[in-house]
Amino acid sequence: MRKEIIGDAVLYLGDCRDVLPMIGKVDAVVTDPPYGISIDRQMAASSGTIYGNAKAKKGNYVASGWDDSPMDDDNTKKILSMGDYQIIFGGNYFNLPPSRCWLIWDKENGSNNFADAELAWTNLDKPVRLLRHMWNGMIRKGGEDRNGHPTQKPLAVMEWCLSHVPDAQTILDPFLGSGTTGVAAMNLKRKFIGIEREEKYFEIACRRIEDAQRQEVLF
Repeated sequence: MRKEIIGDAVLYLGDCRDVLPMIGKVDAVVTDPPYGISIDRQMAASSGTIYGNAKAKKGNYVASGWDDSPMDDDNTKKILSMGDYQIIFGGNYFNLPPSRCWLIWDKENGSNNFADAELAWTNLDKPVRLLRHMWNGMIRKGGEDRNGHPTQKPLAVMEWCLSHVPDAQTILDPFLGSGTTGVAAMNLKRKFIGIEREEKYFEIACRRIEDAQRQEVLF
């Protein structure tokens, strides 16, 4: 296990099942766990681009098995106990309580082989909310870079999620990936705790979160 403190962010390289017992309760858990659909293997095996756009640059995805199994029920219960608020992408894949509020990200993909939208389960007491944000090949909204993780979310989507928990000052993401939730937290001046077990993604997350804090200091 490795721990990095970068300004208002504390990042752990390790398995969240080992790290979570060391962390006290936070204000909100905002995360995108593995769904168990082996998406990295599907992408690595694809003969076309992963973005559904022949003009888009291929991602360098190597099948690692990180998404072969979904988050199990014990881990789900532990994560639900960690924060007053929870926002969990792929909530339709997990054993979660009924919810009044789902956050729906419309990816504006058009006609391709990928889903038109992604669903985030929440425990928020508000109606369903929807954000339209294109995330498809070279025409991604704002031209945002992808950072090597096959299920990276757009920064605007994660900032939108955090806008639904405005009173949450400490955000936890037990499945850090390439760090987009952490970057969103830094941009919104929140404290952040992230956990990632894959070293290559952890290093990307550290760099991105450090860059976000550097930009905050400059501006």
